[in-house]
Amino acid sequence: MTPANSGNSLTVTDNRTGKTYEVPVENGAFKTMDFRQIKESDDDFGLLGYDPGFLNTASCKSNITFIDGDRGILRYRGYPIEQLAEHSTFLETAYLLIKGELPDQERLSQWTFNIRHHTMTHSNLVKFMDGFRYDAHPMGILVGTVGALSTFYPDAKDIGNIDSRKLQIRRLIGKIPTLAAMSFRHSMGFPYVQPDNDLSFAGNFLSMMFRMTELRYTPNPVLERALDVLFILHADHEQNCSTNAVRAVGSSGVDPYTAVAAGCAALYGPKHGGANEAVIRMLMEIGSVDKVPEFIQSVKAGSGRLMGFGHRVYKNYDPRAKIIKKIAFEVFEETGRSPLLDIALELERIALEDDYFISRKLYPNVDFYSGLIYQAMGFPMDMFPVLFAIGRIPGWLSQWSEHVKDGDQKIARPRQIYLGEAERDWVAVDSRPRNRVEEQLHDTCRL
Repeated sequence: MTPANSGNSLTVTDNRTGKTYEVPVENGAFKTMDFRQIKESDDDFGLLGYDPGFLNTASCKSNITFIDGDRGILRYRGYPIEQLAEHSTFLETAYLLIKGELPDQERLSQWTFNIRHHTMTHSNLVKFMDGFRYDAHPMGILVGTVGALSTFYPDAKDIGNIDSRKLQIRRLIGKIPTLAAMSFRHSMGFPYVQPDNDLSFAGNFLSMMFRMTELRYTPNPVLERALDVLFILHADHEQNCSTNAVRAVGSSGVDPYTAVAAGCAALYGPKHGGANEAVIRMLMEIGSVDKVPEFIQSVKAGSGRLMGFGHRVYKNYDPRAKIIKKIAFEVFEETGRSPLLDIALELERIALEDDYFISRKLYPNVDFYSGLIYQAMGFPMDMFPVLFAIGRIPGWLSQWSEHVKDGDQKIARPRQIYLGEAERDWVAVDSRPRNRVEEQLHDTCRL
């Protein structure tokens, strides 16, 4: 191996062999493949990195989202999330994530037209959706229908064609709200509502969700803007679980619909897309403001969990949580104040003054107030991860597109550390000893 510049490298001594290696450092990282040269013997595979959950492993280089968790910073393409939430729209932010720059008025108008042009779904998709059980979870429906889109657009398989990629991106951003609203209407037994492309992105979604017998749905402008901002705040968040799923599945060369369906599937999990629902259930369990101190003590004693606090990345106040808290008050002025809000405010006040939580850097995250807003706007809790998915679509697609164009990327294939049995010889079934573990399993099944 060519010696690295000593100012930009690590000097590693293997105490097992006494050998010394020089490993280059670039952009604050080293290539783990460089550690494969570190071996105990010539037939040794080489040193692996063991990192469950990829807590300290970079899987890609990206130009999309920057996060500084210690300082509470989130930027899309360099723009602070606070500025985008205050001044931008979701479709403009989606353009920024996909294209890399904010659009001028002409490009924004054309982009908006292109997205609206793809809000309709094929009539056969209605038959497909009607096949789900009446009580199917909306997120489960979304996972299935997004994946099914790949069968409607076989041209999407040509991922090396830039024009095809652009077309699929427009289709997905346009159709996801339609599919999401259809999944809700199906679960409620309501007839589907066709898109109204004279409305804004968020306004059209609200129309498809809640329009009943009125000839024309007019969204409440405060709720419409609140939903648009929530979509902006969820638009991307670096290499989280669902984004990693999109990139990993996309690395096989599959079409974007299938890759995004994988992202939806990851978001379906309660540890990812279900966090704001967990907050609502926690607040309902607490029940009243006077019971908050008792709940805090139970958390500190280890018999409860403070949902909506803390984050894998942020070790400071989640910048999105500050924006959402302000939106919550604006929404409740329109819908009426939820008693859960007072519980949440008291919970936040006590936790932020308690050294137990401060020392552990447990601050409110994006999920702490978002569920309260969704609930106030009339969304059932089953729809919370679906709403998350609508906002995250441009982030997933920008990450997928970046991955496709990245020459360094290969099909995802992590290594493992094998701890199982060594080589064993096969034994005929009548000669095998009874396995104690199997006996335990058998007894359990019998019960």
